[in-house]
Amino acid sequence: EVQLVESGGGLVQAGGSLRLSCAASGFTFDRHAIGWFRQAPGKEREGVSFISRDGSTYYADSVKGRFTISSDNAKNTVYLRMNSLKPEDTAVYYCARSHSSLYYVLPRWYDYWGQGTQVTVSS
Repeated sequence: EVQLVESGGGLVQAGGSLRLSCAASGFTFDRHAIGWFRQAPGKEREGVSFISRDGSTYYADSVKGRFTISSDNAKNTVYLRMNSLKPEDTAVYYCARSHSSLYYVLPRWYDYWGQGTQVTVSS
């Protein structure tokens, strides 16, 4: 059974940092790209950062320079380090498995999703 479990969310003041983890199981980890998405109340789910199996990464303009995605293949875990957090980063953050080794910006190319972890940034 494919599972993705996010952790590391919480409440932080503006300017603070968090590290999200996405622990994967039930599939061959190094054959699938992983993406982080977020969804704020009343807004559509948006892509935040992605990492393909060849190590290529993508960051949305809104997080570029502040967030860093990384992958630990030995632990089957993808991390999202979030620095200089802003109130507009407040959302539920989801990790998802791409159907291939490549990342895609659109959510429809991701076939398994975690349950999400809440990130709240206070001003």
